[in-house]
Amino acid sequence: MFPFHFHFSPDGTLMDQKRLLIAIALSVAILLGFQLFAPKRPVPPPGTETVAQSTASPAVTPRPGTPAQSLPPAPPVNPAQLAAEKAAPRVAFTAARVQGSVNLLGAKLDDLVLRDYRETIEPSSALVRLLEPRTGEQPYYVQFGWTADPGSTVALPGNDTVWTASGQLSSTTPLTLSWDNGAGLQFQIVLKVDDNFMFSVEQKVINTGTNPVQLYPFSRIRRDYTPAVAGYYVLHEGFTGVLDGTLKEQKYTDNKSEGDKHSGVGLEATSKGGWAGFTDKYWLAALVPDQGSEQVATYRHVNDGADRYQVDFLGKAPLVVAPGAAASAQSKLFAGAKEVRLLDRYETEDGIPSFDKAVDFGWFYFITKPFFYAIDWLNSIIGNFGVAILVFTLGLKLLFFPLANKSYRSMSKMKLLNPKIQALREQYKDDSAKLQSAMMQLYKTEKVNPASGCLPMLIQIPIFFSLYKVIFVTIEMRQAPFFGWIHDLSAVDPTNVFNLFGLIPFDPSIYSHYLHLGAWPLLMGATMYFQQKLNPPPPDPTQAKLFQFMPIIFTFMLSNFPAGLVIYWSWNNSLTILQQTVIMRQTRLSSSRNDVKAAQS
Repeated sequence: MFPFHFHFSPDGTLMDQKRLLIAIALSVAILLGFQLFAPKRPVPPPGTETVAQSTASPAVTPRPGTPAQSLPPAPPVNPAQLAAEKAAPRVAFTAARVQGSVNLLGAKLDDLVLRDYRETIEPSSALVRLLEPRTGEQPYYVQFGWTADPGSTVALPGNDTVWTASGQLSSTTPLTLSWDNGAGLQFQIVLKVDDNFMFSVEQKVINTGTNPVQLYPFSRIRRDYTPAVAGYYVLHEGFTGVLDGTLKEQKYTDNKSEGDKHSGVGLEATSKGGWAGFTDKYWLAALVPDQGSEQVATYRHVNDGADRYQVDFLGKAPLVVAPGAAASAQSKLFAGAKEVRLLDRYETEDGIPSFDKAVDFGWFYFITKPFFYAIDWLNSIIGNFGVAILVFTLGLKLLFFPLANKSYRSMSKMKLLNPKIQALREQYKDDSAKLQSAMMQLYKTEKVNPASGCLPMLIQIPIFFSLYKVIFVTIEMRQAPFFGWIHDLSAVDPTNVFNLFGLIPFDPSIYSHYLHLGAWPLLMGATMYFQQKLNPPPPDPTQAKLFQFMPIIFTFMLSNFPAGLVIYWSWNNSLTILQQTVIMRQTRLSSSRNDVKAAQS
């Protein structure tokens, strides 16, 4: 826990009070910030969206600078269309880590389940569904197609096109969707999937006619509902992507607001390559265009009676298909879990820029990601993420031992100096200038730096935040067990002192999250209390009483933090107690020897 030390300089009781309030405010703000910007229990998923009665989704008016061609509207939302979707032929597929089906009506990948992940820690719980048909409660799908210049009379496949399928999509074989427009053009969409979550897509046009054609391939991910987000300030959920080398993130609410101002377009960027899509806490659906081609990427909001969101790419350069020839455009689709090492591998092998930024490592990215790799490596050896966190914390303690050692020695000396400081306060209680001078001389004589006690706290702030991120946002920590009753390090401690740890069949937290207080937060509060006892107490009685309440306040604050973070903090406090106890004993012995020498001289 953050060690609180307030003897920065001898400015008297008033200044001590100010420093106390500032230090408490700073520390509480760090933790309270997480609480204020985060719901204490998951928001229940929304119900079924109201089906609009319109016959078609409105087309989006391009912003200035958008190519003359624009994407065709998404499939209309009406009873007839939904009935057609339900009756449409499908091609099922099973690959190494995903399974689902492709809807041949409109060539949509709208059914995708992750085979390695379940909704809960129960072995019998449902597999995580990422994509869902438009007839479901949470429509979420991917579509590939073509558009043409305004005024073009080329017959293109659309939302009512029924494609013909050949092949069987798996980790080793492709699926080819074909459609002939009856006017000399054959369109093909070839889908492949690797052993993980990356789909390769080839959009091919074969021209058997006598005239050249000019087309623009497009791809889009459509989310026809507003997803329930966790709502944490430290976690981004919504639109995300790296366009023209820059991370572009946008919340659903912000996209809706911007879209209302710009005909549905919440964000638009021209980018050579890059990627963009929708991110959830652990899952990602992202389009990855040809990294050598220039594309117009757009984040859109469409309101046709319900809120619908879309990410799309549209090629700036046309695909020109000569008579008797064929032309194709290549792209990829990632649809799966945001596994850090896997994202890094795709970034390296496929040249996808900053693909690891799909994981929200936050402001301290340069610390958080190395922390993750260190803990993940330890877990590969130990086989338990919780123990890996404990070992990692011990390693950090050893790394910062020289700095902490110096700081704690200064704190120990300050504690031993308290009687002398109190005596000086009594002696010069009416003369603050002489008090300051006398205390400065005392510090100089005893070789004590009052400010050094703040260093461990300052160091721990980015460390705490980075570990919080690692435990909270990385899917590797999801449903990772520790020991005993902790079956998921990314979730709160499931026990509760207010129902006697389950002896009373009642959950008080349904009334308030403050009525949920697990065993590990209590242990953390106890370690903070004992650590506090080793620190120099504030000289003012009022300050001392307020100081005693800090372990209680922090115990309740941390009760709704991930169990992994509370375990880390309890362990860190325990190591600090051990270190401070040893140092204080050494300091006390050294001081006694110095006093003896001084008496003898």
